[in-house]
Amino acid sequence: MSVGEMLTATVPMARTLNLEFLETTPERAVVRLPDQADYHNHVGGPHAGAMFTLAESASGAIVIAAFGDQMHRAVPLAVKAEIGYKKLAKGVVTATATLGRPIAEVVAELDAGQRPEFPVHIEIQRADDAVTGEMTVVWTLRPNS
Repeated sequence: MSVGEMLTATVPMARTLNLEFLETTPERAVVRLPDQADYHNHVGGPHAGAMFTLAESASGAIVIAAFGDQMHRAVPLAVKAEIGYKKLAKGVVTATATLGRPIAEVVAELDAGQRPEFPVHIEIQRADDAVTGEMTVVWTLRPNS
């Protein structure tokens, strides 16, 4: 099962929005929100809540890709998120997520018995490559024990 398939199977909101997982690697996740009238706001673009879910889903995809091998001993949880809406979004929008800390550093903290936190940075773009939003989600790996 791919990361995108796993996310849509376990996170109903991602499935509801028909998100398309274009790339999911430990270095980068790219997720697209199709243009869907049911999720438009009052100015005809994707609703802020849909854009938040798009970006948060991209962050979740990279977390699973980067730390999926740690899930037997830790649960990934979002700690906090901050989003900025920069320009009017219209049509299809795409979120690109990148990790803010090296994977090995986060795993080393987990190995040391800590509960590591790490940021994921997400950029949301229109089809013309204009950045319509930026988001940072801080994640943790909560040890199972």
